[in-house]
Amino acid sequence: MADTDDREYVEYSCKDRIAIIAMNRPEKLNAVSDEVVRQLIAAMRRFDADPDAWVAILCGRGRAFCSGADVLQRQLRSREEFERLGGPQGHGANSGDLLTQSVNYKPVICAVHGYVLGLGLGMMLDCDLIVAEAGTRLQLTETSRGLGAAKHWAQFHFRNAGAFGDEVALTGRYFTAEEAHAANVVNRLAPQGKVMDVAMEMAEQVASNPPLSVRATVRTRRFTLAQYTREAAFQMAPMKLYLTEDFHEAALAFKEKRKPRPFAGR
Repeated sequence: MADTDDREYVEYSCKDRIAIIAMNRPEKLNAVSDEVVRQLIAAMRRFDADPDAWVAILCGRGRAFCSGADVLQRQLRSREEFERLGGPQGHGANSGDLLTQSVNYKPVICAVHGYVLGLGLGMMLDCDLIVAEAGTRLQLTETSRGLGAAKHWAQFHFRNAGAFGDEVALTGRYFTAEEAHAANVVNRLAPQGKVMDVAMEMAEQVASNPPLSVRATVRTRRFTLAQYTREAAFQMAPMKLYLTEDFHEAALAFKEKRKPRPFAGR
């Protein structure tokens, strides 16, 4: 279901060199539609060009950081739409572009809580630093939805969490912030209710350094990560999993609030 209003789904503010970029669709647990992605891209570009902002914190309002892609819009398109768009994402609404179009390469800290699912997990893993609230539940939903987890697999390996990434990519199981911290996936584990406090503390430490020095490291990190994830995505692209019967059945089952029928492998 497409967004039909002019609502601001992403909020931007900046104080003391720290920008806050907050997804604000709490009634949908910050599910990401095409319009949310477009607004996130605009907010990241604003941050990149803002001379007063040296570091950003990406977060979500309400009970969750992000429940993943808006299935009703992005995963239940017609076959013709999927073929025309080359996947579930709408035109100009690829969440993988959030941090790859930088000019100034400022660091982004992801502060997560509640639920971090699917597309939300991918956004988190793209960020330069991650703070997770204790008790947060995460899941690589692309596996169970039939979309494949190649990019996420690469992101886990890039963070030196290869064995853990292999497991969650193949099983698609939920895992906790505590597990992610132990596996080196997240940088810091915050007490419940304190994730923004811990993220702000980290942002202040980053912002206390010479900004060009910090950005040189960010630029190198993102370039290397982009190479790694693009190669993984390239391996999976010819399979066009978004056109398979299994993918359609998984998305339809989600819509109808039922278990998927047995998958057919086609």
